[in-house]
Amino acid sequence: MSRIGKRPIEIPKGVTVNIEGRHVSVKGPKGQLERTLPETSIIAQNNGIIEVQRQSDSRVARQRHGLCRTLVANMVEGVSKGYEKRLSIIGIGYRSQVQGTTLVLNVGYSKPVEIVASEGIKFEVAEKGLEVIVSGINKEIVGNVAAKIRAVRPPEVYKGKGIRYKGEYVRRKAGKAGKK
Repeated sequence: MSRIGKRPIEIPKGVTVNIEGRHVSVKGPKGQLERTLPETSIIAQNNGIIEVQRQSDSRVARQRHGLCRTLVANMVEGVSKGYEKRLSIIGIGYRSQVQGTTLVLNVGYSKPVEIVASEGIKFEVAEKGLEVIVSGINKEIVGNVAAKIRAVRPPEVYKGKGIRYKGEYVRRKAGKAGKK
């Protein structure tokens, strides 16, 4: 049995969960999320606790048991607390700014790169334009948008310039030794 799938999900105060068969909708102070889960899982709500069980012991049901529980737990946490990813911009002349709902990155290309915020995503800039904060209630979308921002200029291994996640370690290479 899945260790993650067995764990119950506690519903915090101010969050309401509505389960209709396989369709789960979660509403909280930050917003509302909905998702239809695979037919291999059974979702039950009792006394402020959600439990996810599987219909059978087939291979697919076992594989998706922990996934379904994690998806529901992420929805509950997203509408109550929200998610954020922080990215650091490292390089001379590199900077970022927010114009409305668009993030504008100046990272060494001839023209600035503009990234439009998806629905439910908010951009913030800190530390004089050298840190970007992506926040929202859907963990999946926040992670995808942060990955798209990082992909604009991934950190390179010789000088360390580029966009990286806050706290990410980039292994540096020595480069050429030079002539003696």
